[in-house]
Amino acid sequence: MRVTVSDEQIRAAFAPIRHRPDFRESCELFEQGKRPLEMIQAMCLRPELVAAFGQFGGAVYPGGIVEQRLKELVILESSRRNECQFCTGTHVAVMRSLGMADAPLATLDTPADLSAREQAALRYTRAAMKDSNRVPEEIFTELHALFTDPELVELTFLVGFINMLNMFNNLLQVTYNGEYDGVAELHRMP
Repeated sequence: MRVTVSDEQIRAAFAPIRHRPDFRESCELFEQGKRPLEMIQAMCLRPELVAAFGQFGGAVYPGGIVEQRLKELVILESSRRNECQFCTGTHVAVMRSLGMADAPLATLDTPADLSAREQAALRYTRAAMKDSNRVPEEIFTELHALFTDPELVELTFLVGFINMLNMFNNLLQVTYNGEYDGVAELHRMP
C-alpha cells in the first residue's frame, strides 16, 4: 500500500464508529490484534471518509433494495475490468462464503447461471464503463422492464461507487491479502 497507517490512526478513526454494524468485521479484526482490510486502513487516514464509506454501505452495499448476489456480480465485473486486485479478491471470497457461486468470475461469463436481472445489470455495467454518456437506449428499456426506478438508481450508484473504489484501491496499491478466504459469514444483507 502506498500510504502508511498506524494502529493509533486506525483506533482514532474507529472510536466514533466502533458500534456501527457496517464496521463489525473491521472492528472485530482490530480488537483481535489484526488490522482491517487495507482499503479501510487507508480510509482511516481521513476518518470522515471511513465514516461516509460505512453510510454508503448501509444504503447500497450490503444494504439496499437490490438483491446482494446481483450487486456482487456487478462489483466483480467492474473490478475485473478495472483490474482491481483488492475488490476482485475480496468479492470472490464474499460470494464463496455466502454460497453465491463456487467460481464467481466464471459465473460472469456463463449467462445460463445468471437471472435476467443479473444479465441486464451486467450489460448495463459494461456499457457504463465503456462510455457512460452513450449507454444504448435499449439497455434502459430492458432495465425498466426488470427494475423499479429506485432499484435502477441504486444499481447506477453501485456502478459508479465500485468504479471509484477500484480507482482508489489501484492508485494506492491496496491489496487483498485473503482476510475473508474461508470465512463462513460475511456481508449478509439483513
